[in-house]
Amino acid sequence: MLIETVFRSEDVPAADRFEYWRELVSRTSRPMDLSSENAADFWAHQRLIGLGAVSVWPAECQPVVYRRTPKLVRQSDPESYHLTLVLQGSGGASWGKQEAAYHAYDFHANDSSRPSEMWTGQALSRIVGIEVPKAHLPLPRRRAEQAIGRRMSGLEGIGALLAQFLTQITDNTNQYAPSDAPRLGTVLVDLVAALFAHTLGTEDSLPPDTHQRNLALRIQAFIQQNLHEPHLTPRAIAAANGISLSYLHRLFQGEDETVSAYLRRKRLERARQDLANPAMRAVPIHAIAARWGFTHPAAFSRAFRTAHGMTPTTYRHQALHLPV
Repeated sequence: MLIETVFRSEDVPAADRFEYWRELVSRTSRPMDLSSENAADFWAHQRLIGLGAVSVWPAECQPVVYRRTPKLVRQSDPESYHLTLVLQGSGGASWGKQEAAYHAYDFHANDSSRPSEMWTGQALSRIVGIEVPKAHLPLPRRRAEQAIGRRMSGLEGIGALLAQFLTQITDNTNQYAPSDAPRLGTVLVDLVAALFAHTLGTEDSLPPDTHQRNLALRIQAFIQQNLHEPHLTPRAIAAANGISLSYLHRLFQGEDETVSAYLRRKRLERARQDLANPAMRAVPIHAIAARWGFTHPAAFSRAFRTAHGMTPTTYRHQALHLPV
């Protein structure tokens, strides 16, 4: 699994919790002054996940005000961009006369070199923060800085892809090995750069390799959204995404499997989840196969057995503890 550092406020004496949280936020992100009406008995949970040069930190906390003063900027500047995905709650930020409000599934961007004030709403907030060193973002700094304060949605386009990637990593770090961290960090930086560029309408400024990796991720997301379509083939995938079939195959050359293998694996994963779902125990296996694009039950059974070493029937009996 990925290496994590976990903080739980209940592990610290009540009188020390807010100060400990303040120090933790300053180490995780950048030095800031914090205040809260709940400081006397503060509640917060945070995990810090290192992905090479990039760090991700899912957190839940009571309402807080964060201030990055000019003095703190002069004293310490990690030269990083900070991006927050708001999963629950609301908040806002200001940079002098500029101000922005944020709600669930908005992204909030900030710059460690700019004084700012941020705050969360009056209810419990749940967020995922990202810290990206400026030197690693493949965009000119003057251009990237123009994205600060802009509204960026996590419900559509590149923002939805980035939100999905973040939740996939943070929901289950057990699915990755520590050696995966740098690769995941590279993907994350590419997606942040693409979100900034899309927000500014300057996608053409992205380096070709960043553009190509992001296109591959968008196509993978398209595949997962359309697994149920029986006519979803590499040719159909290429046509739907406005590229040639040969270019689609080239995009997947950098992956560990072909586009056909990726499509088959994702379909089998969804079918396997259904077979192990007690709520679907009465659904015939051939219906589950058809639900995920397998039009021939025999072909599904062969593919499932090759992937899992047993037939779909045997797998279902074992998963649901059914009598043979």
